[in-house]
Amino acid sequence: MSVTEQQAGPRSTWTVTRPSAGPRHLAWTGSYLAWAALADGLSALAAGSLAGQIRFGGYATMPRGYLLLTLALPAVWCVTMLLAGGYDIRFVGLGSEEFRRVLNAAASVAAIVVAVSYAGHLNLSRAYVGIAMPVATALDLAARYRLRKRLHARRGRGACSRRVIAVGHPAAVRQLVATLRRDTYHGLAVVAACLASGTDADPVARESAARESAARDSAVGVPVAGGVADIAGVVERYRADTVAVLACQEMDSGCLRELAWALEKTGTGLCVAPTLLDIAGPRTSIRAVAGLPLLYVEHPQLVVGKQLLKSAFDKVFAACALLVLAPLFAAVAIAIKSDDRGPVLFRQVRVGRDGTLFTLYKFRSMRVGADRCKQELACRNEASGVLFKLRSDPRVTRTGTWLRRWSLDELPQLVNVLIGDMSLVGPRPALPEETERYCDLMRRRLAVKPGMTGLWQVSGRSDLPSEESLRLDTRYVENWSFALDLQILWKTCSAVLGGAGAY
Repeated sequence: MSVTEQQAGPRSTWTVTRPSAGPRHLAWTGSYLAWAALADGLSALAAGSLAGQIRFGGYATMPRGYLLLTLALPAVWCVTMLLAGGYDIRFVGLGSEEFRRVLNAAASVAAIVVAVSYAGHLNLSRAYVGIAMPVATALDLAARYRLRKRLHARRGRGACSRRVIAVGHPAAVRQLVATLRRDTYHGLAVVAACLASGTDADPVARESAARESAARDSAVGVPVAGGVADIAGVVERYRADTVAVLACQEMDSGCLRELAWALEKTGTGLCVAPTLLDIAGPRTSIRAVAGLPLLYVEHPQLVVGKQLLKSAFDKVFAACALLVLAPLFAAVAIAIKSDDRGPVLFRQVRVGRDGTLFTLYKFRSMRVGADRCKQELACRNEASGVLFKLRSDPRVTRTGTWLRRWSLDELPQLVNVLIGDMSLVGPRPALPEETERYCDLMRRRLAVKPGMTGLWQVSGRSDLPSEESLRLDTRYVENWSFALDLQILWKTCSAVLGGAGAY
């Protein structure tokens, strides 16, 4: 059956020629959710069995009531996970959202068990509940993490991704294509673009623009399949399951509403990018005012109380790490000293919070006097912007090579964290000559303390262009939260072990 929807006037014409068949990505998401449900059930069963083993010595000596509870726990766990949104396809592969739903489900199951025990005067063993609930949560989080990593690996090979049609102006589409190609784990692959321009209403101009599509293809990185009026047809032609509308004046509220109606008939998803970049998470919320959905943006969470919590955590962690790593510090110092008899530590002035200067400490990984050779190597600089980076820097010593490979040269910065000059997580500590060339946007990164690690390190380290590194630093400042710090610290471990971008 063909359904034609035509908007009055020349603004757009959308034709839907395919009946509703539901989202095309259900094949692989169904398989993923089935594995997730299996992992949830097995985690709950294993946790209940372990709790029974510890509390009662095994199934043979376990009271019948606890045996039934152990067998019923997987079903209760999975149903609660369903109600908590743990199987929502919108959040498949999104670690923080997926994990939060697992934690919400775990809290709900614990509350249900306690409430039923109290209401039914069951007098459940606190040891059994105290073992089963945390173990089930930990096992389920680990299983979900493993599933997510497996999904990311498959997406890196081009599978399990949503086919996206990007709508917007060439510069915005080009940026979106570059970002999604770099971060394949998001599972969004732009297969074509519909470019917005003032020629969309003129058929003659549109025909002329079509003849220039080859040049535009190379400009945005994907085939340019039409304009704003051609979106529905392009979706059908490229078998897309998502349309991403970037900020452009051609797509006003009326256009978006009618496009949503047209895409609804095919089960095609629609997402709209706001004009505010790099602001997400708890800072944004959509509230209806007089029937209008308004996007509210809160100020960054840089209040004194939360900064004190961050500072206290940094100092406690740094003090404990210095005590634990003292033998490693001694071994690294001996290796550096035996290499060329030079000093063990490298000191350099860096720019901290609000532009204050401090002395940064690192294990020396270059030969003595390496700074004086920097000007001679300037013509070989492989970084763009204000940064200076060489993949094979002749100034790096033999010991410095493996120190940089495993980021061991950064460990003395724990002293900077302990005395309050730096944080565990934050923007990269910049040199004074770098900050002198900062624009107003770049200076935003000086609103917080620099960090030993940050979004720049877990996203590629030295392999990132300097502009991208600075953008990630700004994004961190705009979206800071204590949970984000913990997430970055966790990801730093895999980034260091992987060694990508370490030179």
